[in-house]
Amino acid sequence: MNEKIVIRLVRLEDANELSEIYKPYVENTAVSFEYLAPDAKEFERRILEKIHTYPYLVAEVDGEIAGYCYASSFLPRPAYSHSVETTLYIKEEFHGMGIGKMLYLKLEELLKLQNVVSLNACIAYAHNPDETLNNISMLFHSKMGYRYVGKFNGSGYKFDRFYDMIWMEKLILPIDRQIEDFLPFSTVLSKAHELLG
Repeated sequence: MNEKIVIRLVRLEDANELSEIYKPYVENTAVSFEYLAPDAKEFERRILEKIHTYPYLVAEVDGEIAGYCYASSFLPRPAYSHSVETTLYIKEEFHGMGIGKMLYLKLEELLKLQNVVSLNACIAYAHNPDETLNNISMLFHSKMGYRYVGKFNGSGYKFDRFYDMIWMEKLILPIDRQIEDFLPFSTVLSKAHELLG
């Protein structure tokens, strides 16, 4: 593979391209439980909502955006501050190149700087995989070291059928010791830039 792959922080001007990557997941699959794909303006709002507190990464292949990932609040109460929810989307033509793994590994490095301990992934799951949901996300997260921790049966309804929602978890720092306070991403930006090169 001769392609040059770069992992960098998101920019607001990425919003249109990111919305185009996400759109097929909303319109053609049950990977996302949204019904209407957000436009670029809404994507920009969602980016702004996250970037001061959590990392939001973009992968470029030869200058073209191929995918993105980010962390967001797991639950709002202070005791959950060391836990996040992770999200990842890859443009279809770039599947199978290891970009998702590269994004997630960089995300983990950045989250460690913030004293995040627990990564949680909320994943749509089909009992009988079909054209809208093939359970690849669950398999990917397993390969990345996430473990299955629970399921909500029939909690998502899309395309005239019910889908389950599963949660998978990965611990990236020990939980058997005291940990320092959570640091908002904006406070570790200089170290983040060093990690990303």
